[in-house]
Amino acid sequence: MNYLNSLLAASLVAAMASHAHAAASTQDVSRLGKDLTLVGAEKAANADGSIPAYQGGLTTPPAGFKTGDSLRPDPFPNEKPLLVIDGKNVDQYKGQLTATTVELAKRFPTFRIEVYPTHRTAALPKVLLDNTLKNASAAKSLENGMAIENVLPGVPFPIPQNGAEAMWNHLLRYQGVAQKAKYDSWNVDAAGVAALATTGLAFNGYPIYEDLNKVIDAKDIYFQTKLYYEGPARRAGESMMIKDAANPLVQERRAWQYLPGQRRVKLAPNLAYDTPNPGTAGSGTFDDIYVFNGALDRYDWHLVGKQEMYVPYNTYRLTYIKDPKVLTTPKHLASDQVRWEKHRVWVVEGTLKGNARHIYAKRRFYLDEDSWFALASDQYDARGQLYRGSYSFFTQSYDVQTPNNNPHVVYDLVGGSYNINGLIGPHGGIEYIAPLSKAQWSPEALAGAGIR
Repeated sequence: MNYLNSLLAASLVAAMASHAHAAASTQDVSRLGKDLTLVGAEKAANADGSIPAYQGGLTTPPAGFKTGDSLRPDPFPNEKPLLVIDGKNVDQYKGQLTATTVELAKRFPTFRIEVYPTHRTAALPKVLLDNTLKNASAAKSLENGMAIENVLPGVPFPIPQNGAEAMWNHLLRYQGVAQKAKYDSWNVDAAGVAALATTGLAFNGYPIYEDLNKVIDAKDIYFQTKLYYEGPARRAGESMMIKDAANPLVQERRAWQYLPGQRRVKLAPNLAYDTPNPGTAGSGTFDDIYVFNGALDRYDWHLVGKQEMYVPYNTYRLTYIKDPKVLTTPKHLASDQVRWEKHRVWVVEGTLKGNARHIYAKRRFYLDEDSWFALASDQYDARGQLYRGSYSFFTQSYDVQTPNNNPHVVYDLVGGSYNINGLIGPHGGIEYIAPLSKAQWSPEALAGAGIR
């Protein structure tokens, strides 16, 4: 019996002990739309003005953008760094950097944090902001944060009461209704040699956003993905599909895999948690994807608080880069291709439960206050040593009012390697599409497309 099924059995024995958390107080909710934005971010600038006041985000495409294009030009192409942090001065700023960032700066003389002017570009459609305001009073987390109820499509907990609720804001983040993108995943080993891990075609669907008036049910799928591997040659023809539901106690993650040599689709229950991700040639776990994904059950979640930090943001140059060789330099991503800005982030810490198994004993996440996207994380092993660190690269798809966090990178600080996954620039960017049919999300459809 796996861990989720064990939890399900326990919950059936004690069906009335669901440990629901109450919604935010009326006083807190009244701040939304006033000193707080409707997603719970602070509207005002910070004390020194380095983080500006929120003005509604970036909703107008810059000059040069062609309507319907899936490659989005940098809206700030002429800006220059205001500050450069490296190993020589990193200690001066370490209170505003993740542990991974500090370690990279100290370890590699070529690693630089080039800090640009801050732009609060994140923006959501009005109907989702309206739903978020309703969620603030009505949404609840259940089973000690494992599940949610009475949530409309939007941010479920704009004023989170605990770490699990903040993580649900990340899991249910708005990324459109459906996406299509061809992408590359690259590994750079400790010797600095870059190798293509996979080229794939990805279809991502977010069914809860197809009906914006429907309260999310326990079995409703909030995220589903289909991946068709096209390269390298040894991986061509493989495919997989994953579906995550709003209450994993009622409906745990379902996954299927197609391998050309076997000519059949198989259930793949292990495509979760710390199982090595084959799409990264094993250099990251399945729940490292997008910094974090999947069920929350293996950790106790603590909401540390909010902090001003330097994080990758508005990374249009990196996100839509056409030549991966420019980016995948030895030891770390090319410093001149990564834009950093100062933003307020929610800090959430996950500590592995005593009866749970995972290669990460502790994880610290940094969630953007304006979008609730996880921008970075630090992962620690059982000895308490920093093991890996992750970043996602936020851009606003200004033409469709949709935030985006492709690609994402995982640094292995023990092995000295890194993986960058979801490089969409070489293949034309990201396309927002109409939802695929239910038939297209069936295991049978996965088999038909995977045959070579």
